[in-house]
Amino acid sequence: MLPQNYEETVYAGVLGKIIGVYLGRPFEGWTNQRIEERLGDIDYYVHDKVGVRLIVTDDDISGTFTFIRALEDYNYDPQLTSKQIGQTWLNYLVEGRSVLWWGGLGNSTEHTAYLRLKQGLDAPASGSIACNGQVVAEQIGAQIFIDGWALVNPGDPERAADFARRAGSVSHDGESVYGAMVLAAMEAAAFEEKDLDKLVDIGQEQIPKDSTINRMINDIRAWHQENPDDWRATFKQIQANYGYDKYGGNCHIVPNHGLIILGFLHGDGDFQKSLKIVNTAGWDTDCNSGNLGCLMGIRNGIEGIDAGPDWRTPFGDICYVPTADSGSGITDAATIARNISIAGAKLNGAELTSTSKNGARYNFSYPGSVQGFRGTGCEVSNQQMDSGERVLTLSVNDASAVTGAYTDTFIDSKETAQYFSGRGYGLMTSPNLNPGQTVTMTLLASSENTANLSVKPAVRIYNEDDEIVSYSGDACVLQPGERGTLEYTVPDPTGLPVCGVGVELENATNGSKLHLVSLDWHGTPNITLTRKRGDMWWRAWVNAVSHYHHYFETFRLIQDSGTGMVLYGNRDWDSYKVSADITPHLVNRVGLAARVQGLKRYYALVLTGEGKLQIVRELDGRKILNEVEYPLELGRTYQFDVTVNGNQISGSIDGDTTIEANDNLLTTGGIGLLIDEGRTATQSVSVSPVE
Repeated sequence: MLPQNYEETVYAGVLGKIIGVYLGRPFEGWTNQRIEERLGDIDYYVHDKVGVRLIVTDDDISGTFTFIRALEDYNYDPQLTSKQIGQTWLNYLVEGRSVLWWGGLGNSTEHTAYLRLKQGLDAPASGSIACNGQVVAEQIGAQIFIDGWALVNPGDPERAADFARRAGSVSHDGESVYGAMVLAAMEAAAFEEKDLDKLVDIGQEQIPKDSTINRMINDIRAWHQENPDDWRATFKQIQANYGYDKYGGNCHIVPNHGLIILGFLHGDGDFQKSLKIVNTAGWDTDCNSGNLGCLMGIRNGIEGIDAGPDWRTPFGDICYVPTADSGSGITDAATIARNISIAGAKLNGAELTSTSKNGARYNFSYPGSVQGFRGTGCEVSNQQMDSGERVLTLSVNDASAVTGAYTDTFIDSKETAQYFSGRGYGLMTSPNLNPGQTVTMTLLASSENTANLSVKPAVRIYNEDDEIVSYSGDACVLQPGERGTLEYTVPDPTGLPVCGVGVELENATNGSKLHLVSLDWHGTPNITLTRKRGDMWWRAWVNAVSHYHHYFETFRLIQDSGTGMVLYGNRDWDSYKVSADITPHLVNRVGLAARVQGLKRYYALVLTGEGKLQIVRELDGRKILNEVEYPLELGRTYQFDVTVNGNQISGSIDGDTTIEANDNLLTTGGIGLLIDEGRTATQSVSVSPVE
């Protein structure tokens, strides 16, 4: 049975995680002395003081909300194994480009574990002390990714800790896993238990009494009792007895776990004070602040987060989760919370009691949620109607401007794309809305309006100069208090990415209000993806090959070893046809993939160097579903066509050789160009509805 207000509490935990990371990210790795001298107490965002963005790509966010997807991918199995979670790593991580710090073998613990997995060593051996040594295995990473395992085990600290052990063991061992288990147990228990000391007790019960983590927590509790009003006195004790100088590696679990316990106890149950302490103390600030933010978000709920300064408006729910699931890079806290809540319900054999307006992507059902919507000529806010229904309210305050509200469906500007190109964690993503799909929205004109409102659906699409242009559908007129629905099939005027969706108001007056009840879309894209003049067309593909060029051919793929792909599309595409010209120059295999759900989950039509045309399923290993003889001729251009329709997968080359298979294990997903060791070229890829 799920706790009361389960979904809202999950949302609060997700918000706390994101706020904590955004708060601590700008000064990650700084010492306490440097922080206090340069920034003072960290009681609010300081990104502007150090000249960086607030909303960034960060491994703490993307890893946390990616690895929990192992539950969905393995049918919410309560016996989910470390090996399966390790497979999730291989599926979603793009080597050298997403989620992890790719610091090299023996230097970055997560990179080391990834290489072990790639070499065929299953988890938990991939993260073990026996394989990687104690110093590498006991860095902080097992802890920073564990929050999702607590969120799906509300009120069950023992099982949350066990899931954290299984997940943490993919990459870590020893004290690192113990720290993860403590926090997962505390977070799971915080759905029901609010007493700080009891929560720490529950965390400690999950790990060996003679562990360093357990001993340190006992010491911190004693130091806290000696000086309950002086967190700096406790910090000095941690620094002297468990500081960075006592432990090897780049970012050891022990000192940083100590700072989370410090902030939790000395924070006196206050969200802002807890985060202020853990961030001002220093060391791995975004990791520590993210974990503590999630714990305090669960414990205190949305009201506890909102009791202090306005943490939420500056980022408006927006976060980035760039992975090999190409359409998931642009997302928001409410969407993540909903998906985690669904996983928690299925894992626990329960039903979610709330409704999200028939599963609409944008439903604004959580208090304060705006799901990335930003207004022009109006303010946007989450409001609860007299009926109890929550909506996004557009309040017109500048009727002289183009009035409306949009949320991002892709990277919001060329400048944003260029900014993230220079970072360790790129913003790799495809648009999650595409031409040919139909946007649907439910609207309600405020009963307080003094005139009718003319409302039209709208999208924003890049042009060939990488400028954003708005396109809109037919308007409907809503009388005060009237509810209405709009549909709009997204056009394809440029063959370039759709980067925003929303509503626009015509002839609005200051003070008028429109309530956006929900917004969603459906249908199969109808698009042709090929070279354009600007940059955004190729940034819409997720690059998971060794070298990806677009100077000569539209897509030149080069893979040094193993299988690589460039990816496009979304997890919710189901039945469609994908076509592409492919010219192999030097390959073991070359192909076109459909229903792609990452690098290890897809169907593909493949032509091999041994002269075989195959339909393959990649899913925890490769299975040939059907094959026929077909010669591979290097330098020749082939026309590949793949159709997925229900359980039927069919492929053809040059329109005359057809191969078919029947399989039901992958029902949705995007597309990909596939290469196995060598070089290929493609000029154009198209996706269309099944005839």
